Amino acid sequence: MDLLDTLTAKGLRGEVPTREEALAVLATTDDELLDVVAAAGKVRRRWFGRRVKLNYLVNLKSGLCPEDCSYCSQRLGSKAEILKYTWLKPDQAADAARAGVAGGAKRVCLVASGRGPTDRDIDRVTDTMAAIKDADPEVEICVCLGLLSDNQAERLKAAGADAYNHNLNTSENTYGAITKTHTYADRVDTVQKAHGAGLSACSGLIAGMGETDEDLVDVVFALRELGSDSVPVNFLIPFEGTPLAKEWNLTPQRCLRILAMVRFVNPDTEVRIAGGREVHLRTMQPLGLHIANSIFLGDYLTSEGQAGQTDLDMIKDAGFEVEGAGEATLPRHRADVAAAAATGSGCGTAASACGSGGGCGPCGGHEHAPLAGSASAPAPASEGADGANSANGELRDDLVKVRRRGAGTELAPNA
Repeated sequence: MDLLDTLTAKGLRGEVPTREEALAVLATTDDELLDVVAAAGKVRRRWFGRRVKLNYLVNLKSGLCPEDCSYCSQRLGSKAEILKYTWLKPDQAADAARAGVAGGAKRVCLVASGRGPTDRDIDRVTDTMAAIKDADPEVEICVCLGLLSDNQAERLKAAGADAYNHNLNTSENTYGAITKTHTYADRVDTVQKAHGAGLSACSGLIAGMGETDEDLVDVVFALRELGSDSVPVNFLIPFEGTPLAKEWNLTPQRCLRILAMVRFVNPDTEVRIAGGREVHLRTMQPLGLHIANSIFLGDYLTSEGQAGQTDLDMIKDAGFEVEGAGEATLPRHRADVAAAAATGSGCGTAASACGSGGGCGPCGGHEHAPLAGSASAPAPASEGADGANSANGELRDDLVKVRRRGAGTELAPNA
């Protein structure tokens, strides 16, 4: 196929496709799917070999969020029966992180629900990072606390944070349909603050909220322009008990096409399969490893992932290997830029590409209407077509499991 030959050639050179080419990837058929995966796989191997970076989430504070993000089960007023607790103590968070590192995770992602951190919250996270670093000085730490105020990114950087995650989630054109309490511009500003402080800029998207192909391409190109060097690709987890519970707009094939499009637009960038991997890719998860070079190990913020050992077995059986602590995630040319950014000697614009990755997945949905109900969004596809709910047209509620173990509980974490 001429399209895939062109995309492969560009990706191997580190070049970005045109918007039209990115849209064409999403329009390919199921008959062409393995060719799409193979083409994206060549680009992935060119820059990342067969390494898979493992990341581990620690939810420092669950639920109780005043924001109205329509994809999130932690929003105040959500009907999802998730765990709700206030800040973990530093030793509790460090214990949770230790389990992930023992399972092979190279990076720990510290997440807290809320609009954004107070200065006291920054102090809490600083203490938590110190406890984690005391146990393992080499572990990378990504922080995800919401919208940042002036100088907070600098404080996190000085305390030892490597990255800051703040996802754009969807296109600027449709952002107002999923959130009213803050704007798309607010999110861009936070990514720029983190980037400007020398933190790795980690920002991604959520697919499956009823967005169009154009929305997906818009947000991926926006992430590229922002200089996001780690792009978490989340697939909406439709929690039972929320208005998005029946929003099953994805098939495994659709997810693989989205991942391939993201890879082609970001050939030498860390691409992570994040929240919703098990729910929507299901038995086709190993194919996703041929496109993405990073995943989360074990559970997510408010939902359970598959067993950590199953993740490790999947990586090995698919012919990949876990990236070691001493290995650089990004290609040399990007790692050099990251080092310059960390010392303040480079990366002066938001469009620069810096850092080494990081990111956090979504946790579900709540009481806002989904984008699928908007005039600009496509209607759900019919049974058996791309976008269908499942092979027999039924909802797969059995795939969504609320997290009841790990951080904030008395049960051992899944790592």
